[in-house]
Amino acid sequence: MGSPLNVAFLTTEDPLYLPSFFERVLSVRTDGSSVFVVPPLYKNQSTRAATWRYVRTFGLGAALGLAAKVARAKLRKRSVARVCRSYGVLCEPARDVNDPKFLDRLRAMNTELIVSVSCPQIFKKSLIELAPDGCLNVHGAILPAYRGVLPSFWMLANGEKQAGVSIFFVNEEIDAGDLCGQRIFDIRPDESLDSFLQRSKTIAADLLLEVLGAIERGTVERTPLDLSNGSYYSWPDRKAVRRFYAAGRRVW
Repeated sequence: MGSPLNVAFLTTEDPLYLPSFFERVLSVRTDGSSVFVVPPLYKNQSTRAATWRYVRTFGLGAALGLAAKVARAKLRKRSVARVCRSYGVLCEPARDVNDPKFLDRLRAMNTELIVSVSCPQIFKKSLIELAPDGCLNVHGAILPAYRGVLPSFWMLANGEKQAGVSIFFVNEEIDAGDLCGQRIFDIRPDESLDSFLQRSKTIAADLLLEVLGAIERGTVERTPLDLSNGSYYSWPDRKAVRRFYAAGRRVW
């Protein structure tokens, strides 16, 4: 195997789960890696609107718990950018991953592979097709089941016994394309959404390292996802959250 691929990671600002993910990945892969961080908001969404939606969905108690967790993480200076600095990896902010100027930036860096990790923006064709070795997405579910938003919440709310992490080559559909890595694990009966997400991100990081190695060796296997056998979920409503709590689950 020759030099590592030039990999551009597209991610978001999150002090709770992503610093540990990148700590695990960058401890193995520093050469050729770069990280671009977008705001943690969906298209045309303000911070105030995102906060209100969380309160309205999960309740004030859960929202206060989130605020406290984020505050503690920031006091400890946990961030993706800090992890990158510790490994000497380039980390830059990005407003819009589909902006032509950003695409030119990726081309100038000779980007060979793009990896989306919790990036909340929809990728357009020009971005998907930019890197010669493709564009990957890391999704916290057993695809094609639980495509869409917050799969970890939905699996707990629906009483699933098993969960998983999937990595796939992106196309222009949502959570669709060619599967190239998947790992399935048991859901613990007593874990919160928070602890579940922490564990899922650790498993995802290890799986991503395996997939990247397979791509570099030319041994990666691709299997088209059959969306007719899957499911899709949007942002949860209050009924789903009541079912989540009724099942004995908690956010924190």
